[in-house]
Amino acid sequence: MTDQLVRVYVPATVPMLAELRQEGWIMTAQAHAVTPELREWYAEGDEEELEYVAFTRAAQEALRLLRADPQAPRRRAVVAVDLPPGAVHRGDPELGSSTVRLNGRIAMAAVAAIHLDGTDATDDVAAAVEVVEKALAGDPDAQFTVDGAEDHELEWYDPSELDALSGVTG
Repeated sequence: MTDQLVRVYVPATVPMLAELRQEGWIMTAQAHAVTPELREWYAEGDEEELEYVAFTRAAQEALRLLRADPQAPRRRAVVAVDLPPGAVHRGDPELGSSTVRLNGRIAMAAVAAIHLDGTDATDDVAAAVEVVEKALAGDPDAQFTVDGAEDHELEWYDPSELDALSGVTG
């Protein structure tokens, strides 16, 4: 993490995107970014690969958010934000961790991009939501199901498209 803005990937759900649109900010305490621990663990990776690892971990964390919100459409969301280094605190000191802690509210002005599963991913995401905790605990069958959701690349949207995204259902 440098003196420049830090790209952070915030796991989210469609209702959280609606809240971002309505309130002008999103509330979160944990996200993912390229941390010194991730750089050390993935020493051979270039910046783009490291960013992809952090992004993918945020998408997996979105599965856990969906599990906690049974009414949310079964589509993972990740909000990419650029924050000053002082707003991003290292989380887990474990080698390879991309977890960071944030200071609560993230303003819409910090949003660089919004990523959301396409409608073709909903069945695989719904299945992954049901077993994500087992996958994180090491169950290989559950991990296979989560991998099925991860086979779907999240679609990229400009922050100006938030109005259309926040009304997404299904």
